[in-house]
Amino acid sequence: MTSDSRAVHAGLFDATSDGTGIRLIGGWSPTSGRHHFPVLDSCPYSGARDVERVLLSTRATLWAWTAVTAAPPGYLGSVPYGFGVVELVEERLRIITRLTESDPSALAFDQSMQLVSEVLGVDASGVEVVTWAFAPTEEGE
Repeated sequence: MTSDSRAVHAGLFDATSDGTGIRLIGGWSPTSGRHHFPVLDSCPYSGARDVERVLLSTRATLWAWTAVTAAPPGYLGSVPYGFGVVELVEERLRIITRLTESDPSALAFDQSMQLVSEVLGVDASGVEVVTWAFAPTEEGE
């Protein structure tokens, strides 16, 4: 992100230290031994308040998908856009997410995906609004 952009919602992702991408901000609870997204004050699995803020992995596999063809209220981006569920490879955590591919026939179960940032649009003050999405990748990328 640049000085002329902002995240769609604070606390969901951070830019990488080298400026080449983004990382989702999740939670890890030693009590449950599980990750969750977005990060919460207490573990959604056990209720424990020992949640640690962690940066989640960027590689995923596709589990479910569709295309959104009508803009939701307040949505700044273009339609159609892809929408689905991915499972992060390292954490084995499923996340509901925006997809960069809007054609359902171009996607497949267990397809390799990569976290990317996308500009949704420009807000009323002229600032770009940035969100995360998952993009299809070639196997091994």
